[in-house]
Amino acid sequence: MVKLSDEMKAEYAKMKIFPFATASKDGVPNVIPIGMCFLQEDAETIWIVDNFFNKTRENLAENPKGAIYVWGPDIQGCFQIKGDIEVIDSGEEYDTMYKMVKARGEHFPAKFLVKMKITEVFECKGGPGAGDKLL
Repeated sequence: MVKLSDEMKAEYAKMKIFPFATASKDGVPNVIPIGMCFLQEDAETIWIVDNFFNKTRENLAENPKGAIYVWGPDIQGCFQIKGDIEVIDSGEEYDTMYKMVKARGEHFPAKFLVKMKITEVFECKGGPGAGDKLL
């Protein structure tokens, strides 16, 4: 799998809301804002919390791939992260995620752990290198 660089990890940590994109098996896209999107210590895995997914969960069942991008006013540059998805509803990782979410607020249902293994990272700012593969 692909591991984010130290610079990318620092920029990732500045993000508050992540756009999370999925697509159905027929290629119909869906993008939602995600506040609970945690880069793991291995820097190659992202935990995304399904609190209120609908079309996103349907898409992941049909096509277990996703993408997020890191960009904002305080971010240097912009990069898109793509990965393979595993949806988890029990076990040690799920239990850890559930406790993290409930510590933020009892009103969050923490239905599923969406575990994304990073497969590719691309440049997404405009200019000559737009769309270039970074990792």
